[in-house]
Amino acid sequence: MKEPGIIKSPDTLRKNRIPPGQHTVGSLPVLHHGETPQTNSSMWAFTIKGLVEEEKTLDFDEFMGFAAARVFSDIHCVTGWSVLGNLWEGVPASLIKDLVRIRPDAGYVIVRSWGGFTTNLPMEEFFDSDVLFAVKHNGKILGPEHGFPVRLVVPRLYFWKSAKWVEGVEFLREDTPGFWESRGYHNHGDPWKEERYGSTENFL
Repeated sequence: MKEPGIIKSPDTLRKNRIPPGQHTVGSLPVLHHGETPQTNSSMWAFTIKGLVEEEKTLDFDEFMGFAAARVFSDIHCVTGWSVLGNLWEGVPASLIKDLVRIRPDAGYVIVRSWGGFTTNLPMEEFFDSDVLFAVKHNGKILGPEHGFPVRLVVPRLYFWKSAKWVEGVEFLREDTPGFWESRGYHNHGDPWKEERYGSTENFL
């Protein structure tokens, strides 16, 4: 397979790449809720469901057989750290539009991960050119602590939106808050607007 060109996330082209309230760190910290799953790629499956004409499930080899993408992006965690200049490799989220016929009444996506974790995105942002399902970070296969075998990467939003251990997506008509969004995090998560937290009523 021909090595794909590198897509530069727009935020990496900013003169100042560090959003308000952030500071840079040298390597990618490990943060997540609950245990780290020891997932076997041979047992992994990716399911596309919801407002689609026909649901589809792919195994790991089928999923990885599609066009590859490389994305250069910065990372901004809601807790305040940023890692600049990351190279991700994987399958572009936009490829899903070629795999299923999405119904016209769909407007949002729920990304579903191991252990019941979810995160929500407007469909137009989910299909941004720099969003991908990553299998590698800086040339190395993701470790279990960073989402092996597949994690979502949404470069323009806080890093909790880049869900680890992804198992599929569901297209919805209405926006539905995900795991962290229903526990006090902002429903959108733009780091340049400091959309860190919404209601603290249900904060975990």
